[in-house]
Amino acid sequence: MSDVTRILTAIKRGDRMATDELLAVVYDELRMLAAQLLRRERPGHTLQATALVHEAYIHLVAGDDGGWEGRRHFFGAAGEAMRRILVDSARRKKSAKRGASWRRVSLTEADPSAPDPSVDVLALDEALSKLEQVAPRQAELVKLRYFVGLTTTQAAGVLGISCPTADRDWAYARSWLYVELNEADEKPAE
Repeated sequence: MSDVTRILTAIKRGDRMATDELLAVVYDELRMLAAQLLRRERPGHTLQATALVHEAYIHLVAGDDGGWEGRRHFFGAAGEAMRRILVDSARRKKSAKRGASWRRVSLTEADPSAPDPSVDVLALDEALSKLEQVAPRQAELVKLRYFVGLTTTQAAGVLGISCPTADRDWAYARSWLYVELNEADEKPAE
């Protein structure tokens, strides 16, 4: 039994001290994963990895859920919490009162007409919600890969599937999301 699983079992039994112990055990790993995740965000993103980890941890611990079955379930919940925080942040930034239609332009920008290569988190969230209805395991893999920052091998271990299965699921999910996101881009704005 891993330290994380042992601590999660103690939390289930109502041991409040185990909550602090859990943070100490998983903090470095969550911080590294949050940093990887934020590297893929748009330039100028104001949320830092430390803040993302702390906010996600507060949501996890304060949520009275605490019924995590083990390491996999906990990191899946942490990835979901980070996803929700990033989606909420994107929504706040897109709101009209915060200048959603404004675009930051650097004076040293080489090609201002080049499209922004980063993913629209709101569109991805909608597409991922649809994928969860069709293929829940593949959606979970996307969350672990994109929002938690795990490699395919690490995500396969967390999900309890083989690496070739994870590779196939990843290829399927990426293709499915690509089609879904491109269809969303082609729809006229309401």
